[in-house]
Amino acid sequence: MTDTRTAALKFTVAVLLITASVWPTANADQPATPPRIGVLDPSGSTAWAEGFRDGLSQAGYGVARDIMVEWRRTAETEGELQSAASDLVRSRIGLMVTTGSFATRVALQNTSLPVVFLGGDPVAAGFASSLAKPGGRATGVSGVTLALTAKQLDLLHQLAPKARRVGFLTSLSNPLASRQLTDLQAAARTLGVRLEVFDAANTRELDVALRALEQNPPEVLLVSANVSYLSHTHAIVQAARKGRIPAVYGYREFVADGGLMSYGIDMKGIGHVMAGYVDKILKGASPADLPIEQVSTYELVVNLRAAHELGIKVPQEILFRADEVVR
Repeated sequence: MTDTRTAALKFTVAVLLITASVWPTANADQPATPPRIGVLDPSGSTAWAEGFRDGLSQAGYGVARDIMVEWRRTAETEGELQSAASDLVRSRIGLMVTTGSFATRVALQNTSLPVVFLGGDPVAAGFASSLAKPGGRATGVSGVTLALTAKQLDLLHQLAPKARRVGFLTSLSNPLASRQLTDLQAAARTLGVRLEVFDAANTRELDVALRALEQNPPEVLLVSANVSYLSHTHAIVQAARKGRIPAVYGYREFVADGGLMSYGIDMKGIGHVMAGYVDKILKGASPADLPIEQVSTYELVVNLRAAHELGIKVPQEILFRADEVVR
């Protein structure tokens, strides 16, 4: 009996030793859980999304294999953005990516996560202490400057030098809008034109503004580079076409939808850059120490078909400078 018990004990010890030696190897073979990031993107820009995905891919991330991306692209009002942000947090993301000042503010106020953003003036908006050293939980790309809006007005003046009523479609609730308006009014006085503001921060207000544009069209129109307008490119372009209003837009997506001209940032390129920030943060970098990239070059796109429809002869100077001419 004693021999039997001894043999049984030796067998049990052997099994435990084998299990202990095999388990670490088996456990190490289990795939690590890929990081989860949330994208709060009210712009709905397909170009930005394409650039962001390409950027992740070039950084070595296979979506769904090496990284999980949760997208929320339909939110527009502050309440809807807050709901979308909360939903993303519940999905256990570790980092949030945002497009636009409203989405960025909601992400910072309603979560404790690091944030990679596309914004206008992140310092004035309170998202960062400075461009060189953000100092907080957020970093990313500053894509809209006051100089950009003034240049758009100058392009309009070159297209229609006799125009005296200039419409400006913008969202006055945007942190950068009041400064843009002050600069535009000064530039308008210099050019001898009168600025008429059409304020629209959401779909309902945009519908009202577009009806006003159609009923009493200005001679020319400047559409601000508000990322939320990218969800309404067709409606905005059609309103300008119905009113036969020469318009300059902040994104090339408007030209793709039949608009006359755009002068602004390359959304696909911006998406690629933001993916680079995501990669650095996932590898341990702190947003506080990652300098915010200030866009310094803009792309000019001209639609000669739209110009012909409006009876406009685009100056050769503009055509020579254009990054793309649609014929």
